[in-house]
Amino acid sequence: MNTPTRSLNAVASPTARTAAHTRWIQLGLGLVCMMTISSPQYVWTLMTKPLMAKLGVALPELQVTFSLLVLLQAFSSPFQGSLTDRFGPRRLVSIGTVLTGLSWVLASYAHTTSMLYLAYGGIGGLGTGIVYVGVVGLVVRWFPDQRGFAAGAVAAGYGMGAIVTTFPVSASLAAHGVELTLRLFGIVFAAVGFVASQGLRAAPAPVSVGAAVSVTMAATRDYRPSAMLRTPLFWLMFAMMTMMSTSGLMVTSQMASFAADFGLSNMLVFGLAALPLALTIDRFTNGLTRPLFGWISDRLGRENTMCFAFALEGVAMTLWLLTRDNAVLFVLLSGVVFFGWGEIFSLFPSTLTDTFGARHATANYGWLYLSFGVGSIFGGPLAALLHQQTGSWVPVFGCAIALDLTTAALAMLVLKPRRARFIDACR
Repeated sequence: MNTPTRSLNAVASPTARTAAHTRWIQLGLGLVCMMTISSPQYVWTLMTKPLMAKLGVALPELQVTFSLLVLLQAFSSPFQGSLTDRFGPRRLVSIGTVLTGLSWVLASYAHTTSMLYLAYGGIGGLGTGIVYVGVVGLVVRWFPDQRGFAAGAVAAGYGMGAIVTTFPVSASLAAHGVELTLRLFGIVFAAVGFVASQGLRAAPAPVSVGAAVSVTMAATRDYRPSAMLRTPLFWLMFAMMTMMSTSGLMVTSQMASFAADFGLSNMLVFGLAALPLALTIDRFTNGLTRPLFGWISDRLGRENTMCFAFALEGVAMTLWLLTRDNAVLFVLLSGVVFFGWGEIFSLFPSTLTDTFGARHATANYGWLYLSFGVGSIFGGPLAALLHQQTGSWVPVFGCAIALDLTTAALAMLVLKPRRARFIDACR
């Protein structure tokens, strides 16, 4: 069972104070690195029309680029995590940030979809995957007492980082065109990310900070990926993260389509178009939820927080569906839905590290992150297929809600007792 937070009354030693200072620097540098790789995914929508005009292709053919980016980022993560554990975060994250920026530079010279797939999708997917897995694996080691918060903070950098670049990229596209925009921002991303990554350092084992420590259920044994993959507990977490990824993506990836079907696309809320306003709010709540629920889980326990957050998304989706003709509630509830979904990127990596140890955290999370790739395959196509077959969005919402509530129940009724028994056996 989880034990409450305990305070260390002893005065922190100079070594502990240095470690405490250093780890916040590591968190800040990791956050910057994550922000530099967020634009390829979150600003892609701005690129579609100018790239369609340049290459003379339809949107479905162009969108293969985005699918390749997401799938390569997810499905190459075990390999990337192992390399990061072997060669260190500074070297690998440096390579990842440069590859991400280079993907935009090379994409600016693409004159066929094949070249675009290779540059933006292929090289970009590999680069963003290296940085994402590497930075998350780094901070959960530096913050053994606040793993949920630390993982959530850097994940928020990825979720919200594009807010900084969205308007500059949009303005550059209008003023200079897609080629110069890709080239300019690609160089900026590579330069900023490379400089920030030079300060990254692997955490000493164990990190001692001499501050208040949140004690969650944590194993004393470090599992290699090969040993972790042989445990049913890992596959339970894998299935749960797949279910949450699928449920969130089933709805969030189809917002424009079902907003149009519900007659909300052209409606105004607070004087603004409903859909763009909802998407703006969603970016903030999707970023905010990651460190917030991570911080809560450090204090109240991983599974308790999972149960609440996952059920919150299910309830919000239910209300979203029932009030689908109300534009104001559509905007507000969309933010709650994202608030109940984005925390999977802090809760699952911190729970995984608590369970299987910190030494191989990056490589281990690489394997768990595969579940997001599986969810991305199930989420978008499955939602579209259900809608096509039934002619209604109600079955799509129903499936997503069922997955949310089922995963919330699994967190409390299955994951929590099984993880407690597993950790007791490791001690």
